[in-house]
Amino acid sequence: MDIKDLKSLIKMVTETDITEFELEGAEEKIRIKRGCTAPMVQYQAPQPMVAMQPAMVQAAAPAASAAPVEAAAPAAAKAKGNEITSPIVGTFYRAPAPDAAPYVEVGQIIEKGQVLCIVEAMKLMNEIEAEYRCKIVEICKENAQPVEFGEALFIVEPL
Repeated sequence: MDIKDLKSLIKMVTETDITEFELEGAEEKIRIKRGCTAPMVQYQAPQPMVAMQPAMVQAAAPAASAAPVEAAAPAAAKAKGNEITSPIVGTFYRAPAPDAAPYVEVGQIIEKGQVLCIVEAMKLMNEIEAEYRCKIVEICKENAQPVEFGEALFIVEPL
C-alpha cells in the first residue's frame, strides 16, 4: 500500500465517527485507532508480536515473589496425571463460541480425537484434540486466557 492510500484511510477515519479501522491483506496488516489524542497508525507483522511476549514475561518474572512459586507446587502435586500442553502461543477458549457449552468438563471421559479446546493464534482457531482416551482431572486455564507454548491446558488420567 502506498502513502497516498494510507493518508486517505487516515483522513476517512478522522472525518467520521469511526474509532478503529483494520485492513488485512495477503502481505500486510494496517490498523488505525482514534482516541482522545491524534490518530495512531499501527503497521505490524504478526511475528514480532509473538516474539515480544516471552520477553515481556521474562521481564516480569524477576519481580515475582517466592510465595506464588510455593503455592504452585502443592497445586501441581495434588493433580496427578498427564499434562496436555499448548502446541502454540495464543488464547485458550473452552467453547466454540461465547454462548456455547464448553467442549469438556472435569470428570468427563474423552475419546481419542475429541476436541478439548481451541487455541487462537493470529486470528486462526486451532482445535486441540485428545491424543488418547482419558478422563479430565483438571482444567488448568480459564476461558480467554493467554497461553504459552508447552504450558499445561489440562491434567488427564489415561484410560
